[in-house]
Amino acid sequence: MTLKHLILLRHGQTDWNVALRLQGHTDIPLNAVGRRQALAAAPSVAALEPQVVVASDLSRAQETAAAVTALSGHTVRTDPRLRETSMGEWEGLQREQVIEGWPEIWAEWRTTSAHASPPGGESRWQVALRANEVVQDLEKGEHTRALLVAHGGLIVGLTGLLLDLPDSVWSHLVGVNNCHWVVLHKFDGAWRLHSYNAGLEGVVIPDAEDEVPGA
Repeated sequence: MTLKHLILLRHGQTDWNVALRLQGHTDIPLNAVGRRQALAAAPSVAALEPQVVVASDLSRAQETAAAVTALSGHTVRTDPRLRETSMGEWEGLQREQVIEGWPEIWAEWRTTSAHASPPGGESRWQVALRANEVVQDLEKGEHTRALLVAHGGLIVGLTGLLLDLPDSVWSHLVGVNNCHWVVLHKFDGAWRLHSYNAGLEGVVIPDAEDEVPGA
């Protein structure tokens, strides 16, 4: 296994992010702010020198990845295993609608269990497992530094899984902001956290429901 450094970049802002509408697998493009965020973050992410770039097949992730590869010269690979959590019956609804309609399930999904899931949707655990398949594939290759461009909920779950954190505490990891990133490196056979929720704004203090990963 050669992979030693892993960068997990969340896509830029979309109109549904602004409206607090749960996106899931729905293919919502970046808005004007999101495109500016991607262009602004790209030099810093490219400076981390990824040797391979893999993005979710949803357009908001692909467009964000393209801003980085325009500087790094790489080709963006796409992989549906990097899609955001399927939100089932919640997909397309605003956060307050979900809280009103499914208060107990929302509370469990948000704060308690990586195995809780929206009705008809995926759990954080399921998403982390499919994303980890991408990491395992990369570990069989020749590259030492990889960039995955994906989604907030997926990045939180994958980070928890790679760090071997108990899944009961994955919800203690706050959501990653648009066009912010996580950096992990492997030492002595285990993944170690180097940076979390890094971005051009520096440290971001979440506010109330903004803490919810992937929501």
